[in-house]
Formats: sequence, C-alpha cells, structure tokens
Amino acid sequence: MNESQLILTIVAAIGLGTPLIFATVGETITERAGILNLGVQGMMLIGAVSGFWATFHTGSLLLGVIVAMIAGAALSAVHAFTSITLRVNQIVSGLALTLFGTGLASFLGRAGSNPLVGNPSRKVFEPLFSGAITEIAVVGPLLFGHDILVYTAIAVAGGASYYLFNTRMGLSLRAVGEDPASAESAGVSVARVRYIHVMVGGSLAGLGGAYFSLVLVPTWQDDPIGAAGWIAIALVILSSWRPWRAVVAAYLFGAAERFQFTLQTLGEPWSAVPSTLLAMLPFVLAIAAMIVLTSGKRARLLGAPAALGIPYFREQR
Repeated sequence: MNESQLILTIVAAIGLGTPLIFATVGETITERAGILNLGVQGMMLIGAVSGFWATFHTGSLLLGVIVAMIAGAALSAVHAFTSITLRVNQIVSGLALTLFGTGLASFLGRAGSNPLVGNPSRKVFEPLFSGAITEIAVVGPLLFGHDILVYTAIAVAGGASYYLFNTRMGLSLRAVGEDPASAESAGVSVARVRYIHVMVGGSLAGLGGAYFSLVLVPTWQDDPIGAAGWIAIALVILSSWRPWRAVVAAYLFGAAERFQFTLQTLGEPWSAVPSTLLAMLPFVLAIAAMIVLTSGKRARLLGAPAALGIPYFREQR
C-alpha cells in the first residue's frame, strides 16, 4: 500500500511543497507589513548557494541553514532600505533584487579555484525517523518519512499564524499593513516594524532556497530552484495572506509538480498527455494569481493589506 501512486504522490508533494511553505510564509509576513517584495526568487537563490557553500566547506548542515537565512535576510534588507527609507517603487526594487540575486548566485557558484558547480553537497538532510515506524501502512511514509525541515516548515507556518492573530506585535504588524498612519498615531514605529518583518521574510526565503540545494537538488547547478520564488508570491494570494493556508496551497503545488510523473506511470491514455503541458499547470496558476494582484478590489476581497505596495510618508499623516 505504501508503494501506491497516491501515497508516493502525496509524499513527493510534501517534499516539493516544503521550500514553498518557507518562502510563502516569509512573503506573507512581509506583505502583511505593507511591503510587496517581488525579489523572493533572488533571495531563494542566494539562500540556496550560501547554504550549499557553507555546508560544502564545513560539512555542517546547521551552519548551512544559518548562513542561508542570514544571506536571505541581508538581501531583503536592501529591499527594505529602498522601499521604506528611499520610498522607491516596490515592484521595481523587487525585480531588481531578483535580477541581482540570480546573477550573484550564478557567479558565486562558479567563482574560485574549486567552484561549487557540479559538486555534490557533503551532507544532505535525511529522514528524521527510520526503521519500522516508517513502514506503517499509509501513516508511516506520510507522517514519519520526512526530514526535519519538513516538520520545521509546518511549525513555522503555525507559529506565524499564531503570531499574526494572537499577539500584540502581530496586531501592530497587521495595523501597519492596513493603515500605517493610524498605527503610528497609536505609537507604533512603522519603519521599524516594516524593516524587521521584511528581513524575517527574507530569512525564510533563504531557508526555502537552501532546502533545494541541501535536499531536493543536492548538487550545485545554476538556478536549482526553477521558478519557486514566483510560485511563492502567487501562493501568498491563493492562501489569502494566511500562513496556515499556505501549507495547503504549497502541498497542492507540490502535487501539481509531481502529477506529470505520476501520469506517465499509469499507462495509456494518461501517459499520452504531453508532460510539457502538465508542467505548465503551476505556472498558469501563478500567472492567474498575479493578475489578481494587479486588481486592487479583487485583491482586497481575498484579504490583501490595504497599504500593500504603497510607500508611507510620515509627513502626510
């Protein structure tokens, strides 16, 4: 039973969805502060190469994760500075961040006398549990056949949900995203709240990138994450800016990624469906979600913060 296509697809969906959970929750926190960051792709790539580099040279997975998160936070700090302090167009800043992150990750992967490209990671994350517990029918592979970051991603989503809706700081964060002028009138530092949460979002994006290079694709190559950063931005919308829903949305996208391979194993007539057509499904959904983002009224109905993407000028209170 554990070898059925359904079980294998769900297990694969959990693995493929894990980096999307990190990135989506991070972007949700960022957007809840009123900052739109389209640089998630670049931050994930920087996290991927930084985490791989640290693990490759030290053999420590923990250090690799920490370095990836720091790298993601550092790159997001650039976006925070341009968006919050300089008040430049957030879309332009985010796109520039993606271009910069993509180029820098490619450069770092090929730099030095012993470049990373083509080399496998010295260590990779292995399943946390082993033995008979993973052989239990259905429950074994679904609940116990995963590495520690899979469980961490779920914990991060749960913690972020609790933080947003059950803590005073979370209330301040949501207030800043909805009406920064009123929040500042109540004594909340808009700039501080936005800086902190943009960098938290960047660190989670970096962690999501590291999951690709240390678990899913543990051999360094240019652009190992595909379009995961863009998918994460779409998932923020599809999950209505709520972290717990991001878990479900990420696993659904993971299943969509796996679906093309599942159909190939079922024989005719399913195997006749072009795999390239099935591979388009996640991106079609991402494009549809981005269209929603460009429509203020529809985005508000889904729960988008009212001040999302709008620079805050304290002088205009």
